[in-house]
Amino acid sequence: QVQLEESGGGLVQPGGSLRLSCTASRSIAESRLMGWYRQAAGKMREPVATLTRGGTPNYLDSVKGRFTISRDNAKNTVYLQMARLEPEDTAVYKCTYRADSGESFWGQGTQVIVSS
Repeated sequence: QVQLEESGGGLVQPGGSLRLSCTASRSIAESRLMGWYRQAAGKMREPVATLTRGGTPNYLDSVKGRFTISRDNAKNTVYLQMARLEPEDTAVYKCTYRADSGESFWGQGTQVIVSS
């Protein structure tokens, strides 16, 4: 079992920035993949950014160039730096830890609201 705790969400104006953090109870260096997903009201959950064990990032097309995923293995923490935020980025953002077994663990989520 892996516990994940997200933080950093909040209310921000369009064009603003936020950094989300996700700290795991297990070494993230052992994970197959760490990632951030989001779910907006009335919409399906979608992958925003993922980072493989080898360090390869992958981004949702709509966030490319604006969001950056990174990690600090020593802190067992993965980050999502979000810039030039848009109202369409409003959602609950959840962190995921995918183990080699294929099992995925999820955090509770942190709310991001982009509004003037």
